[in-house]
Order: sequence, then structure tokens, then C-alpha cells
Amino acid sequence: MVVGEISQQRELVIIGGGPGGYTAAIRAAQLGIAVTLIEQGKMGGVCLNKGCIPSKVFTHAAMKRSETAHLREIGIGEGNDTFNLPKLQSYKTKVIEGLRAGVERLCRENKIEIIQGKAAFISVDRIGLENGHQFDIFEFKQAIIATGSSQILPTISMETGKRILLPHQIFELEEVPEHLIILGHDTIALEVASSYAAFGAKVSLLMSKNSVLSFDESINKELTRIYKKRKMNVVKDVDVVNINELDNEIAITFQTNMGVHETIQGSHLFISEGRKPNVEPLGISRFGIELTTEGFIKVDGNMQSSIPNVYAIGDVTEGPLLAVKAIKQGKVAAEAIAGGRPEADFTFLPIVAHTIPPVASVGLTEQQARDFEITIRVSQFALGGNGYAAITGKKEGFIKVISDSTTDLVVGIHMIGDGAIEMSASFVQLLEMAAKEEDMTFPTYAHPSYNEGLLEAAEGLIGQAIHAAPVKRRMQDLSRR
Repeated sequence: MVVGEISQQRELVIIGGGPGGYTAAIRAAQLGIAVTLIEQGKMGGVCLNKGCIPSKVFTHAAMKRSETAHLREIGIGEGNDTFNLPKLQSYKTKVIEGLRAGVERLCRENKIEIIQGKAAFISVDRIGLENGHQFDIFEFKQAIIATGSSQILPTISMETGKRILLPHQIFELEEVPEHLIILGHDTIALEVASSYAAFGAKVSLLMSKNSVLSFDESINKELTRIYKKRKMNVVKDVDVVNINELDNEIAITFQTNMGVHETIQGSHLFISEGRKPNVEPLGISRFGIELTTEGFIKVDGNMQSSIPNVYAIGDVTEGPLLAVKAIKQGKVAAEAIAGGRPEADFTFLPIVAHTIPPVASVGLTEQQARDFEITIRVSQFALGGNGYAAITGKKEGFIKVISDSTTDLVVGIHMIGDGAIEMSASFVQLLEMAAKEEDMTFPTYAHPSYNEGLLEAAEGLIGQAIHAAPVKRRMQDLSRR
């Protein structure tokens, strides 16, 4: 190892080139700050290269695959019905490489210095950078930690192999598993279940004890119903006892909530049981940075840590481990460093899943409204009554609107069904602007469109939904339950 004789001066050093890191770098450069970005792997981080983008290539393909029967019904694709997974892998690679090249070009155009290597803190204002036999020291004025998170493995003894797959491996398969067992309950687990079932795999979804899907309870029930309708084996409240990988199969033994031991055998096991922040390898804890009990870096509204010149964004901070959060935090950190007064408010952060059908959730769920003792009105409009859903053949799902009956303020919007993710932007805007019931029912909505389902759900709050059977308005005083 060759050690640099003197430290090199830098204005802003960002560790991590994922969505949060490169967004912070570009925003800081726009504000006139000289930026050095350090990335250990490939630009774009896990999200672009192994996570968000690869997974959505697969969910996109799975959605198209699931449309085969409807396409035949309207006279398209009545011939060959094959599915070529290696060709999908080639397409995935093309998409990733194109997006990564775009990020690298944007960094060059913004005159951002990109250095590859493994970084660790030497002091509160110095970073050591190791790259092969080269070791350099950078003295910085400000730093942003954007190192992301890594997979948590089950506590039982096991080793990953060709049949035990983690999130960065599940989208590398060249053949569709005969029987894919999935251990997890997060959005990636749900998306993998939907995708590989659409590709033709037998799927078993095992959810650990005390695990709860992150959506409104009515959506959780509907998603579970749809999975079971598609012959997917869904088992809840399991406690894994043993995972045994053999030459030709994988066997997972678990205990149910009834105390019974069961064993499921499959060709592959996918594990998505949560993630942990990548903080420890940085060595920053030695210098007194304040962490949560779970190991996340504590930050204020400007993303500033307890060490004044060190900021943190993305998965190393508390809250949902989502790229959208990291991107917003990256902008806020850059603007704060430049002397601005930015704000990051994740009250109405959209939670989505690219399942089949997709899910989007913004604001309070019914249970959360109950916990806050809010008297609410609830309206749920089934997409089976939507004209455009009838045209596209995607009639599964519903849109649900929750309002405060004392103020008419809309407090939550939830959807499972085609178009949910694109429509989630409207959900966020409505809640951010403190929309009331009338604000949703007064405007005109394009016809025919899925958006009309949102109108009907809002109209249902006041008993005026046209394409829904008359029902007694649900007004609940949740404080009395």
C-alpha cells in the first residue's frame, strides 16, 4: 500500500454514488460548490445496478407477461407464447448501462470529481481512501455520508449459494425457478413473488412472525387474496427453524403460529428480511457521531449529524429505506451546505409496490387514523366499475379515500390496481395541499381513465358515487372503538 505524503484539500466530499449521493453532488455543483464524489463500486449504487432498476425491469416484464390472456382476447399474440429469461437479462443490462452512463455524463458536465475506492473517516475532517495499493487522505470542509444499506440475513446458521438468493442475486437468474420460496414481507419480496409467478414459477411466500405489510389493511387483505387466487402459497407468522441447501433443492423448516413444524421444499430460496445501514465500516462512530439504537445516523431537518460538518442521507438515516427519500435528502443537504434553508418533510411520502396489480399508499391508513382517534369517513371504489379498467381488462383492485369527518380534510388515499403508481403523484399533491372532499369532487376528470376511480371514491365519501351501488355511508368515531 502506498500512502500519500500529504492530505489533499477538498470542499465537499460525498461518500456513495447512489441516487442520494449523485443527486447531492449535482445539486451542490449547481450551487457553486466544488464536489468530490467517492464510490466503491459502480455509479448509481445498489439502486441502479442491483436494486430498484433491475427489479423494475423484471416487474415491467412480468406485468406484460400477465397481459397475455387479455391480448389474445383482443386479437394480439395468438401464436407463440414463449418467455425468454436470458433475453430479459440482456434488456436489463442495456437499461442499467444506459442509465449509469447518463449519471456519469451528468457528473462530468457538472464538473464533479469522481474517485473510485473505499473510504473511511480518519478524523472529523479527514477521510482515508483506499483503492488497490493506493491510499490517499482528503481533508474536507463538509462531508455527506450516502453509503446506503445492506441485507440482513436470518439469525440461523446458513450460507448463501446458488439456491439461496439475496436481492442483488434474484435478478441474475438465467432460468425461471421451478419452485421459488420467498422469505420476507417487504416490497421487494412482494414484487419478486408477483414477477416470478407471472413468469411461470411456483411461488411460496413465507412471512415471519410479527411482520406486517406496510399498506392499509384492506390492501393487505386484497393483495393476499389475489396471490392465493393465483395459486401462490402464502404462509404468515412463521418462525424459521432451519434452512438446508442440497444439490438439487432447498428445504426450509419453520414453526407456525399454531406451534406446528412444517417443511417446504423448493428449487430456490429468496430472502428479503430487511436491511441495515452501512455505517460501521466508515469508522465515524469512533468520533462521537450520534446513532440510533438500530445504528442509523441521527440527523436534523437539514440532514446535519451531531458532527456539524458531516451530513447523512438515504438508508443510513432513519425512516423508510427508499430512493425517493435519499434523493430529497440529497438536495436538502446540498442546499443546507450552500447556506440555504431547505426542508425535507416525509409526512406524505408515497409507499409503492410494483406488484401485479401495483399498490400505492399515501397518508394515514384506517388503523393509523384509529390510533390518532380521528372520526373519519371512508369510501372505497372498486375498479370493476371503472370504464377504462373494463377496456384494459385490469379490473382487479380499488381506490380508497379516508377523510376527517369534522373538517372534511382528506387524510389518506390508497390504491391497488393498474395505474396506482403513476396516480400516486396526485395523491401526494392532494394531501400536501390539505385538500378537502370538495377539492376532489369539484374538478373534472378525463374520461375514460383510471382517474375517474379517484373521483368516484371521493364522491363516495358524501354518497354521490355514480358507478357504485348505494351503500350506507361509513362514519366511524374511532375514539370509541
